[in-house]
Amino acid sequence: METVTTKRMHLFSGSAHPELAEAIAAHLDIELGEPNLRRFANGEMHCRFNESIRGADVFVIQTHSGEPGWSVNDSLMEQLIMIDAAKRASAKRISAVCPFYGYARQDRKAEGREPITAKLVADMLTAAGADRVISVDLHSGQIQGFFDMPVDHLTAMPIQVEYLRANTDPGELVIVSPDSGGVKAAKRFSGEVGADLAFVNKFRPKGTMNQAVAANIIGEVAGRSCVLLDDMIDSAGTICAAADLLREQGATDVWAMATHGVLSGPAIDRLKNSSLTKVVITDTLPLPPEKQIDQIEVLSVAPLVGQAIESVFDDASVSEIFGGRNQS
Repeated sequence: METVTTKRMHLFSGSAHPELAEAIAAHLDIELGEPNLRRFANGEMHCRFNESIRGADVFVIQTHSGEPGWSVNDSLMEQLIMIDAAKRASAKRISAVCPFYGYARQDRKAEGREPITAKLVADMLTAAGADRVISVDLHSGQIQGFFDMPVDHLTAMPIQVEYLRANTDPGELVIVSPDSGGVKAAKRFSGEVGADLAFVNKFRPKGTMNQAVAANIIGEVAGRSCVLLDDMIDSAGTICAAADLLREQGATDVWAMATHGVLSGPAIDRLKNSSLTKVVITDTLPLPPEKQIDQIEVLSVAPLVGQAIESVFDDASVSEIFGGRNQS
């Protein structure tokens, strides 16, 4: 007996960032499915898909964000429950779409008796039943090695480069890494834009979190426009200190550009009072109204994620979308 099967794609969104999921669905010209998410009185979560997904390609979109009343753990647990439900409903293939991958900074043991939580998250996604993971600008590319399944590591670089080309003069621009660890990414980025490169020499006091001390600038920034490039802005202490140092060294204008706008704790007040003219982030994380200040401009990764989902569904190459730049 020979049968011809029809491929079906289903997109479902968690509660963390439905606006991004809707934009991805709009790019793909399909409707988001209804997962019927609800919470019981004791805080436990439940999901039941409205339609049959047997034999379908299912994409569960959930960024691991945390806001007052909703933690990163809630976002992660909700996605795990949705994946488990899809697995038990006989989905053919389940892709966990995590625009922002939670706990990515806990990717190694920096001191004794610490967890490697990024690996634990990978194990949980695997145990829940995910067959593939799609994420954007992981804090460390080596996190891909925590999975025994395909990981599509996307990068926001194409939309960031396009934005800079349209809004700056590359000949007057310096791409600045806020620390030595980001020099490789900044060098690749500066090459794409056609700008010069510099980096901030900083150190983090031992045993501290969300604290860093900017020491000096390596590179020529006097009389130039500078863009501080990082994968995320969390408490904004590092990026604001680096901006002040660049101004002291004679930079005429300083922007910050990052993929993930975590913007926790004092971040918004720090950015408001900083010497940064503009802060360009993407919508991998939601930006609530109280954090929408004039300095912040948001670019959308929905077209990139949508293209990646389409390539996965069609069994085509994801890296070709980026010309292989997401692999370096």
